[in-house]
Amino acid sequence: MLTQALLIDDSRSVLNFLKRHIEAEGLVEATTFLDPVEALACARERVFDLVLVDYEMPHMDGISFIRAFRTLPGCADIPIAMITSRQTDDVKMEALQAGATDFLPKAPQSLEMTVRLRNLVRLGAAVRKQNDRAADLASAVAAATRKLGEREEEIILRLALAVEYRDSDTGEHTLRVARYSRIIAEQLGLPARLCRDIYLAAPLHDVGKVAIPDNILLKPGKLTDDEMAVIRTHATIGEKILADSSCELIQLGAQIAAGHHERWDGAGYPNGLRADEIPVAARVVAVADVFDALTTRRPYKEPMPLDVARNYLVEHQGQQFDPACVQAFLARWDAVVEIAAGQQATPYQKTEATLVPNIETAVESRPVGDRLPEAVPAA
Repeated sequence: MLTQALLIDDSRSVLNFLKRHIEAEGLVEATTFLDPVEALACARERVFDLVLVDYEMPHMDGISFIRAFRTLPGCADIPIAMITSRQTDDVKMEALQAGATDFLPKAPQSLEMTVRLRNLVRLGAAVRKQNDRAADLASAVAAATRKLGEREEEIILRLALAVEYRDSDTGEHTLRVARYSRIIAEQLGLPARLCRDIYLAAPLHDVGKVAIPDNILLKPGKLTDDEMAVIRTHATIGEKILADSSCELIQLGAQIAAGHHERWDGAGYPNGLRADEIPVAARVVAVADVFDALTTRRPYKEPMPLDVARNYLVEHQGQQFDPACVQAFLARWDAVVEIAAGQQATPYQKTEATLVPNIETAVESRPVGDRLPEAVPAA
């Protein structure tokens, strides 16, 4: 590939001489401009490997051009030589401070000009080669990082689904909780990277269930106090499973596993944290998790209508839930309904089979929280 040179001089004869001289060995393709403003506009659209610019020109002198050129993306290291017969110390110092690489004498037949010009061409080609290698390396690193991220995400999702299949025949609960959580995080205005990470780590919220015996986890009826105590250990167990990982996503998953049953008023478990003491990711997932559990059919209950579950969140914000998370969730209600539509199959019936005696039997099989009325009226 030919070295691309940008030549700017208000003298057409000088431009023609420079172009012939620099292209003589067939290694350079030169683009010439009489007007430095037009040359600067061209440099915004094209990539050049070398720039030669006159010092004294109308509209913009060479030093001003160099200063402006250096601000363009990818132009910080491009060799720039200023052509001038006024090679005083003041002019040279100002040009160097603006970003000039070298100076060329105005005398067209100067041996010094020939040598310096050849060196500049070599330097321009070397800089381009180095930049190309850096770009290739950056692209390879980005591709490898992306592949590692995809594998990391797949491992997390498969781990979460393995846990979910213990008390669900579809595993879709984890996916919906992830989607609801992302909606809340985005509406809260959390950084984009954190929103993504919450979405990916949210499915790990119940990983501690792997240690809960089946006779308790899958029990269709109401749990005893002792059984409920066992169920509560899943939060601490989940944190232990995920703790001390070098993976940031797993670390976030540990926060979520440990904190998604904490309550805004401090009455939750396992640590009785309150308000902002609870990590924001756990507060987000708490809302998503409870809403999905309430609106999902389980062996021990029918799904609650979306509006009834919505009312439950509203009534318990500031007690069980972070009010900001509830409001963020409700602000994206259309998106919530769309996600829930895939699993909301039958209307809520006010029958003995559909009564929800307490939140412990409505949410995630057996979490602990406020008690619901003995009968939840149909919407």
